Amino acid sequence: MRQPPAAGTGLALALLSAITFATSGTFARSLIDAGWSAEAVVIARVGVAALILMMPAVLVLRGRWPVLRRNLASIGVFGLLGVAVAQACFFNAVRYLPVGVALLLEYLGIILVVGWTWLVQGQRPRRLTVAGSVAAMVGLIFVLDVTGTGRLDVVGVLWGLGAAVGLAGYFVLAGRVDPALPSTVMASGGMAAGAGVLLLLGLSGALPLRATFDTVQFAGTQTSWLVPIAGLTLVAAVVAYLVGIAAVRALGSRMASFVGLTEVMFAVLIAWLVLGELPTVVQLFGGLLIVAGVALVRLDELRIPVQPAPLKATEPALR
Repeated sequence: MRQPPAAGTGLALALLSAITFATSGTFARSLIDAGWSAEAVVIARVGVAALILMMPAVLVLRGRWPVLRRNLASIGVFGLLGVAVAQACFFNAVRYLPVGVALLLEYLGIILVVGWTWLVQGQRPRRLTVAGSVAAMVGLIFVLDVTGTGRLDVVGVLWGLGAAVGLAGYFVLAGRVDPALPSTVMASGGMAAGAGVLLLLGLSGALPLRATFDTVQFAGTQTSWLVPIAGLTLVAAVVAYLVGIAAVRALGSRMASFVGLTEVMFAVLIAWLVLGELPTVVQLFGGLLIVAGVALVRLDELRIPVQPAPLKATEPALR
C-alpha cells in the first residue's frame, strides 16, 4: 500500500539529483571564462566535495576498515577514469562547446558501454539496445551538424568524446566494485583520488593548472569566484550525489539512472537561462535522438531481471 508514495518520493529525488548535476557545466563555464583551467575546476569541485563527504564516509566505515583496504586499488582506478578523466574532459569540452552539446557527447558513454560488453564480455545486445545505439549515433551526426551551418570546434568535440570514454569507464568500473563497499566511501574516495591525480599532474607541469581569485561573470552579473565554487561543490557534487543515492535506494539503480537522463534537458535549460546558450534546431533534434537512444538502452536494461549481484552502477555518475 505504501509503494506509490515511495515511488513518488524516489522520482522527486531522482529529478532533483538530475537538476543539481545539470548545473555543473554552467557553474564551471563562469570560472573557465575567468581564466581557470578545466583541471583546476575539477580539483576544486571534487576535492572540496571529497572533504565534505569524508566524515560520513568514516562513520559508515566503523568496524569495516578491511573492506576499504581491499578496495583501495579499485577506488583509485575509479577516481582516475570515472572522476578525473570524465570531468576534466567534460569541462575542457565546455571551453569550446555549448554546455548542452558537451553533455550530449558525454552521454554517448552509455552507448560505448554497450560496445564494451559486446566486444569484451561477449554479451550481444538485444534489438532494443541496438535500436537505441543506432538512434544515438544518428543523433550524434545531427548534433555535430556536419552538413549545416552550425560550427563546432573539433577540439571541443574530441574533449566531449573523451568525457564519453570517462563516463563509460565509470559504469564499467562501478559495476565491478565490491558490494560491501558503502557508496559514500566510493564517492569520497573516488573524488579524492581523482583530485589528487590531477593536482600531482598539474604541479608537475603535465597539465595546466590555473586559477584566478577575482570577480567572475555569472548569470549576467559580476560576483565572487566563491559563488560558482560553492555551486560546483555543494550543489553539483555533494547535494546532487547524496540526493542521487537516496533516489537509487527508493527506485532502484536501473530506474533511477533512467530518470537521470533528464539531466541533459535540465542542463540545456539552465545554460539557456543563465548563459544564453541554446543549440541550433538541428542540434536539438540530434540531442533528442541521442537522449531517445540512450533511453531505449536503459529501457532494455529495465526488462532484464535483477541479478543477485549488482552488474551495473548503484550510484549516479560523478559528473
